[in-house]
Amino acid sequence: MVASSPQQYLQTVDYAMTNTLFKGECSKVTVQKCMSILQDLEDVIKRTREAGVKTLISVTEEPSEFERVIQLFKSYPDLVAPCFGIHPVQGCGSHDQRSVKIQDLEPALPLFQKYRDDIVAVGEIGLDFTPWYAPTSQEREEQLTVFTKQLQISKDLDLPVNIHSRSAAKVTIATLKEQGITCALLHNFAGKPSVAMEGVQAGYFFSFPPAVCRNDQKAKLIKQIPLEHICLETDSPALGPEKHVRNEPKNISLVCEYIAHVKGITPQMVIHATTDNALRLFPKIKRLE
Repeated sequence: MVASSPQQYLQTVDYAMTNTLFKGECSKVTVQKCMSILQDLEDVIKRTREAGVKTLISVTEEPSEFERVIQLFKSYPDLVAPCFGIHPVQGCGSHDQRSVKIQDLEPALPLFQKYRDDIVAVGEIGLDFTPWYAPTSQEREEQLTVFTKQLQISKDLDLPVNIHSRSAAKVTIATLKEQGITCALLHNFAGKPSVAMEGVQAGYFFSFPPAVCRNDQKAKLIKQIPLEHICLETDSPALGPEKHVRNEPKNISLVCEYIAHVKGITPQMVIHATTDNALRLFPKIKRLE
């Protein structure tokens, strides 16, 4: 699976193309744009393959998405690797976004067990202490409860975790360490470099989407994190190279080239390192080689 030319990239983390509503930066991507990825899914997959992408790790945010991701996996078993998790913000892409509650996790519990042989990681899980999502200590505590329960699931299933962390970087990394998590990917990390280095020391990985190409806000962070701890992602359909424009997995090459530029190395070095990192982080995707 290691890429053999600058045109071949391993997409380590991509976000469920089956979703009608997307998380993370989804408030900046209209529901219509998110839905459009369903309308031309075959074309998106074709462009993904043509870009040399080998693996898409498709994650969930809500229990209702679990079966859809499995269907995507069954439709493209040589490309899609499913990942289950309950996101700290529920109802993303809608007007009633809210902090996750323990009741949101309950319907997902049997599905983790049902598909334990298919999923390659637990995610997207984590903490989002953005004031408009979690303004009270009670909401933050409930997020922590949902987070730690899913970390326990990852340990029970012997799976890595894919982490969302916003306005909660230090608490997130501290919780991962307290819970004995050794294999974690912090996607689109926005914390301070000093906090990121705590994660590096714990053996965690960090991934960056094409949005980093818009400006140099993440340059210092990318420069400081060792290449041996970096992975590539697109977070499609959000966080693309252009704001408010639907992102696609084919844009993974842009991240690779930006990281190479910031670190003063060749894209080929980034390709090989991030591919090796992804295979170490997600060993079950080796079946897709």
